[in-house]
Amino acid sequence: MSVNLKGRDLISIKELTPEEFFQFIETAVSLKTGLNMGQRPDILKNRTLAEIFQKPSLRTRVSFESSMTHLGGHGIYLGPDDIKLGQRETTEDIAKVLSGMADVIMARVFENKTVRDLAEYASIPVINGLCDYEHPTQALGDFLTIYEKYRRFDGLKICYIGDGNNVCNSTIFSSALMGTHITAVTAPGFEPTEEVISSAKAIAERYNTGSIIEVTNSIEEGIKDSDIVYTDVWASMGQEAQADEKKKTFMPYQVTLDVFNKAKPTAIFMHCLPAHYGEECTHEVAHCPRSVIFDQAANRMHSIKSILALVTP
Repeated sequence: MSVNLKGRDLISIKELTPEEFFQFIETAVSLKTGLNMGQRPDILKNRTLAEIFQKPSLRTRVSFESSMTHLGGHGIYLGPDDIKLGQRETTEDIAKVLSGMADVIMARVFENKTVRDLAEYASIPVINGLCDYEHPTQALGDFLTIYEKYRRFDGLKICYIGDGNNVCNSTIFSSALMGTHITAVTAPGFEPTEEVISSAKAIAERYNTGSIIEVTNSIEEGIKDSDIVYTDVWASMGQEAQADEKKKTFMPYQVTLDVFNKAKPTAIFMHCLPAHYGEECTHEVAHCPRSVIFDQAANRMHSIKSILALVTP
């Protein structure tokens, strides 16, 4: 069933319905298939994307700008020193100024409140390119990758190993929407919050998706029968002061080839990149034949094209 997403913000995965989430996936599949056949529909011709970056990024910037180019539009990069969001002028004023000049805003920021404030005051769609609570565009690219490998979501099991961070949260919410089982394996004290787990379970119950959501400190317990093994860096950008301490805490949770082989023989390995080899995973597992990390990276563009195509007025 097709749903109308024009003019909608994308701030949190948990604010989507299963139908809306899957429409992003279906549209991404269609646009990717078309691109592989040489098609670049100019459905965003003369549209402008304002890209606000408090945190720099390789994949997010290139995927958004490439997406706009492929769809006939244009992206404007606004780096950390260009507008000094909330410092040189208020977030409210920036949202209103950009609403009069652009058609859609992407914001990659430190705090969830910042992207929510932009959405509150902007009269054009705002896309969360990352904040401390969620990374929804990453999750859609990830689930596009999973769909390409398995052609389904329901009944699959994801084992997420690492910090209970923004990527973990969005993966949990996506799993709840799509009927995918997920076990988050973290070091003690770094689990996803009770609010995240209770919200995800409420989503699964509301839509009757059958998703089973669990948290454990045991790799052996969490990775058993997994179809997807997913990890991320232990210390995100802005957490450099905690990096050494987190490294000591999380070393027992490093994904090696031996650890990966405890999942199903057909399991795939995922990482949202950048990877710190020798920390959250080894180079060997990240580059093994069942690793899909570069498919994941490429699919960021295809899923973002879908988001832009569907929400931009």
